[in-house]
Amino acid sequence: MAKYLVIVESPAKVKTIGKFLGSNYKVMASQGHVRDLPKSQLGIDVENDYEPKYITIRGKGELLAALRKEAKKADKIYLATDPDREGEAISWHLAAALKLEEKDIYRITFNEITKSAVKESLKNARKIDMNLVDAQQARRALDRIVGYGISPLLWAKIKRGLSAGRVQSVALRIICDRENLIDEFIPEEYWTMEATLNIKNEKKPIVAQFVGDENGKIEIKTKAQMEEILEEVKKNTFSVDSIKKGERNKKAPLPFTTSTMQQEAAKALNFATQKTMRIAQQLYEGVEIEGRGSIGLITYLRTDSTRVANEAVETTAKFIEENYGLEYAAGKRTDKKGDEKRIQDAHEAIRPTDLSLSPVVVKDSLSRDQFRLYQLIWKRFIASQMAGAVYETTSVKIKAGKYRFSVAATKVKFEGFMAIYKEADDNEKSNTLAKGLDLDTKLSLENIEGIQHFTQPPAHFTEASLVKTLEELGIGRPSTYAPTISTIIARHYVAKEQKNLYVTELGSAVNNAMMTAFPVIVNTQFTANMESLLDGVEEGNVEWKDIIRNFYPDLKEAIDLAEKELENVTIEDEVTDVICENCGRNMVVKYGPHGKFLACPGFPDCRNTKPYLEKIGVACPKCGKDVILKKTKKGRIFYGCEGYPECDFVSWQKPSTKKCPDCGGYMVIKGQKLACANPECGHVEVISKE
Repeated sequence: MAKYLVIVESPAKVKTIGKFLGSNYKVMASQGHVRDLPKSQLGIDVENDYEPKYITIRGKGELLAALRKEAKKADKIYLATDPDREGEAISWHLAAALKLEEKDIYRITFNEITKSAVKESLKNARKIDMNLVDAQQARRALDRIVGYGISPLLWAKIKRGLSAGRVQSVALRIICDRENLIDEFIPEEYWTMEATLNIKNEKKPIVAQFVGDENGKIEIKTKAQMEEILEEVKKNTFSVDSIKKGERNKKAPLPFTTSTMQQEAAKALNFATQKTMRIAQQLYEGVEIEGRGSIGLITYLRTDSTRVANEAVETTAKFIEENYGLEYAAGKRTDKKGDEKRIQDAHEAIRPTDLSLSPVVVKDSLSRDQFRLYQLIWKRFIASQMAGAVYETTSVKIKAGKYRFSVAATKVKFEGFMAIYKEADDNEKSNTLAKGLDLDTKLSLENIEGIQHFTQPPAHFTEASLVKTLEELGIGRPSTYAPTISTIIARHYVAKEQKNLYVTELGSAVNNAMMTAFPVIVNTQFTANMESLLDGVEEGNVEWKDIIRNFYPDLKEAIDLAEKELENVTIEDEVTDVICENCGRNMVVKYGPHGKFLACPGFPDCRNTKPYLEKIGVACPKCGKDVILKKTKKGRIFYGCEGYPECDFVSWQKPSTKKCPDCGGYMVIKGQKLACANPECGHVEVISKE
């Protein structure tokens, strides 16, 4: 009979860990949290010093009964939940729910699910770390107070079913701010100039870029300026002014943290952040490998450290030497400066648990997505322990009278880590110049041309760039990025099209309400400071209830004020002059997850619905019919002609009734300005207050 009970979080771990321990051990799963705050009420007793009211999660009764039965028989109980705040809290809740006060209970953690790591954790068993538990309690209480305090207000003022969140509302605000910058952006014209030059006795010409004149760089802003320079240049002969050769080193990338793994998986594999975390969880907990049983392939997936265990560094160095050569191996590499600021440094970076289990070896045992993510992690980690790449650089300055052109070339001298890994957005190409190029080389002009460009607006956020921004601003932690993004997409505040994130009409309404009534909640600095305070609780420097005591009264005051002063956003049940052809009633505007639509008020007797064509009071520049507000399938707003498909006019920016005084084209609204829709015209004017 088993003397010892080991409780883990997921059933997948039961299989993986069970085979490492003998018959004296019984391994069971809690299947995540067993206690939480009740859904039906706030669950934080504000009258009794903010004491949380925990209850058993519905459906967990039988599971807890089975765990209690085994716990009574066991001499020792090991709580082996995940090695972070959330895992520590689950262990604490388990101890309370199973009434283990009088039992010998031990907390064990391991960064990877391997035989050596699990055995070592048993030797280093400890008590539950209440600092970690309290940090999780503080986060849970803050999120509950914000969510349950503000969400009912959004229900009352905008639409039932909406929600606010301490981190999700800030993420929405960041996306809205970017959208506003894009909407207000006015492109500016600029030109570049390229000279194609023939080299005597060489078949291939070189292409030189215009830089400026003998006094420095010149930016070409207009066609007239470009033509003036072009005329001057053509009068002169081209000759080599200087040649500089050098070397440039490119450092190997750091091993993956949660954030960088999510970013790279989004860019390289087109995975949503939630999908990346789900698959990484499977790789961590254990995958059935043919002939080997269940094996945890990667270390713990929630980490913001790039630290690597010395043993793993040494093993990897040997692997690199044997497979690539001594010159490819590098010493231990960590982002020391970054790690000083990071939390949860008890965890290593994300790495394979066993390098011999290469992607090729385990491919047949993994699903396609598991294989692709594992391969990315495996290659990235080995690359992180390799020597940097070395480029040979050549920079040639060419003169034509007083004007200067340049040609740059790079050649890989030593590939280093690039022998195994390249980042998804690494567009660096190797290009070389003619070997015979020197100061006496004769150059003849084959062709020269000016190329028109327009400055581009800031890029729309993708899941990868949003994760990067949240991390840089100190908002959220490794475990929160994926659920935050998933929530704002699921609630239709944000639409995801291709890889880009766009704010919907609903998201804009929610953000405006939050900005008006709760500016502190959506303040990025405030949210980052709150994360620092939670880190302080984890370190034992801050009492968790102090955070709640300071936060709640101000929030309550803001909610009370907003209930009185925040204007209702009317986005439903607006009566129209469209007659329902089924029953003759006037149809009304309803608001669904994807925006407005027309519905018969006779529901449920009459279930007729139609698309809502919202006119904006502007005539179509192509055919003169009405321009209407439209939405993509995902909810992104654009403007098009009601005569579609006969008329194909569309615009991402809202058209204005005013015609451009310079070219007669239509103008669009960009913040407080009107701009001609034709960037080549470039006319811009401030919107009249009248």
